[in-house]
Amino acid sequence: MSEVASRQSASKTMSRSEERAHEADHPSSQYVVFGPDKPLHLDCGVDLSPFQIAYQCYGRLNADRSNAILICHALTGDQHVFNTHPITGKPGWWKTMVGPGKPIDTDRYFVICSNVVGSCMGSTGPSSTNPATGQPWGLDFPVITIPDMVRAQAMLIDHLGIRKLFAVVGGSMGGMQTLQWATAYPERVFAALAIACGAKHSAQNIAFHELGRQAVMADPDWRQGRYFEHGVHPRRGLGVARMAAHITYLSDAALHRKFGRRLQDRDEPTFSFDADFEVESYLRHQGSSFVERFDANSYLYLTRAMDYFDIAADHNGVLAQAFLGAKTRFCVISFTSDWLFPGSEARAVVHALNASSARVSFAEITTDKGHDAFLLDEPELFAISHAFLESAASTHGLNAAS
Repeated sequence: MSEVASRQSASKTMSRSEERAHEADHPSSQYVVFGPDKPLHLDCGVDLSPFQIAYQCYGRLNADRSNAILICHALTGDQHVFNTHPITGKPGWWKTMVGPGKPIDTDRYFVICSNVVGSCMGSTGPSSTNPATGQPWGLDFPVITIPDMVRAQAMLIDHLGIRKLFAVVGGSMGGMQTLQWATAYPERVFAALAIACGAKHSAQNIAFHELGRQAVMADPDWRQGRYFEHGVHPRRGLGVARMAAHITYLSDAALHRKFGRRLQDRDEPTFSFDADFEVESYLRHQGSSFVERFDANSYLYLTRAMDYFDIAADHNGVLAQAFLGAKTRFCVISFTSDWLFPGSEARAVVHALNASSARVSFAEITTDKGHDAFLLDEPELFAISHAFLESAASTHGLNAAS
């Protein structure tokens, strides 16, 4: 049987590392445990059982359960999309898009966001306790894929008693999940808003992910993925991985606008390898803050899941076949300065949707903010998302009063 549980925030006396480890099994959110009678069938051939999914809900589910929106988070995101993060104390990661009066209006919609399987904020992953050993899974955890994440989310949606989602929304890895939802469960998704993503991971993106994984695994504290047993964490390696990845989330124009070649708190260079430039200091801060909230092994697993993603591969290499007969209404959004998921990849998805006679709208937003534009204050993104959801809601029979 499935069982639901929740708990209060971890003790304030804990260090952030201790809080992070505690969140893996006892998240500061709702969570559901699926027992041996409800295993998660993974693409690698393993049945994961028992396992749990941590999630947050915002707004109210209407009487006919027709106003639910599932938000799928990106690589290093989590379920805390609108509320204060329990470890960092920072606002939710998508408060620009989610909340009362925002494009994803919590006064109108019932919004669900779950932590993906393989992550470290309460859904079962490599930092969770392996029931067979009583120790963290580490690299004994099976390799997972984007379709595995979506199957787990579908089990959560079933548990919540929701037959059909009004919309699935996500950016980056969340956009991948959105597209996977629309191909795996087309009858359960009325509208899909996929932002800054593609139908597969490119060779360049796989290369960047491998760079990050090698940085983690080269850290002496990684200990073949068993750092928990030694009371250490591969902070340096994970920090470098985050620094390298963060560069891909920005653009040259954004870096120039924010930092240029300005020196950090000095008038002259030190002629050393200290962080002379503001951009260096910024990247080091990104790396050091990231390791406080994220698990290194989860980083390996989730980047690998993105690498394996290729919708067309399951449809004879023809992307349009994945969307044949789709009744879902699609909106695909890209950004001109996103070189991680360039507009050409979004247009490939749109062309496949057009070829399958699906309903689709497409927008390429002009901005210099890079891939991370979907997380930032981008008025055109808000306007397009709002208009798409409003139109879909009207067609779906959702009015403001509901």
